Amino acid sequence: MTPDRPLLEVKDLKKHFPIHGGVLGQVTANVYAVDGVTFDIKRGETLSLVGESGCGKSTVGKAILRLYAITDGEVWLDGERIDNMAAGKLRPMRRRVQVVFQDPFSSLNPRMKVRDILAEPISNFGLARNRSELNDRVGELMDKVRLPRDAVGRYPHEFSGGQRQRIGIARALAPGADLIICDEAVSALDVSVKAQIINLLVDLQDELGLALLFISHDLATVEHLTHRVAVMYLGKIVELADRRTLFAKSHHPYTRALLSAVPVPDPTAKRQRIILTGDVPSPINPPSGCRFHTRCPFAFDRCRVEEPLLRPVGDAHVSACHLDHVPGGQVVPMAA
Repeated sequence: MTPDRPLLEVKDLKKHFPIHGGVLGQVTANVYAVDGVTFDIKRGETLSLVGESGCGKSTVGKAILRLYAITDGEVWLDGERIDNMAAGKLRPMRRRVQVVFQDPFSSLNPRMKVRDILAEPISNFGLARNRSELNDRVGELMDKVRLPRDAVGRYPHEFSGGQRQRIGIARALAPGADLIICDEAVSALDVSVKAQIINLLVDLQDELGLALLFISHDLATVEHLTHRVAVMYLGKIVELADRRTLFAKSHHPYTRALLSAVPVPDPTAKRQRIILTGDVPSPINPPSGCRFHTRCPFAFDRCRVEEPLLRPVGDAHVSACHLDHVPGGQVVPMAA
């Protein structure tokens, strides 16, 4: 383990899904779900991956987890490449990288009691020497997610949605994970419950030093949880910055449009709403040049033929946009 090296490194990750057709079932096209994504996550850090539905953010998470075989690129965990690791060597990685899914009901086995759900990963990885120690570890997990210990004898359907998601978080913690991928982990919850789960994740991160990849379409939620934000559009990251910079001085027109839709707590505050026209293009046949140019209000000729690369636009702030300045010659940051 190298202290200065990120816990997770994703390098030019691509995941293309072939489309089969014809009499012989040959590949007729590809869905370019993820098409060259690069980022890293440090220990104890939260990186949020945000964007509209269908942009590829959940596919990134599943590719890191090896639920999908990647098309190209590299994934490194603590200095060790894991995307091409043989199946027989994946066991240590499985223990260190866990996931919390969107639906807190379907992700839990309805035929298993909570105790068995939490005990299963502990037993699978040989983390308890006897039944007494196993029960102690299950009880500690219930304490960590702020559920009563005597609830371990109940089934998932006997809990509310927020409580079920706490069980899902406890299951992710059970094997001693370093990195937890939260795939829309709070999007199915009520607003008040959502806030409780976010606060729980923040507290667990402070206590355990967890790294989080928080996948979401909700920038209002992300603002209260994350350290850095990566914005995805049609399979690519278009902007990446720390939370304060992104929300105060976003650069990419797509990021600005997303931020303009975030509700502000002060009803008297004014924010210019940016309405994007048209639909998101198909990932089967993405536009040439900048993939956002078909909806961008500032697009010009270069945008239609040349793909923009992520480049620095500030301190630890990168953006994939040909527009250094909006029309008029002045940089216009988003209002805070």
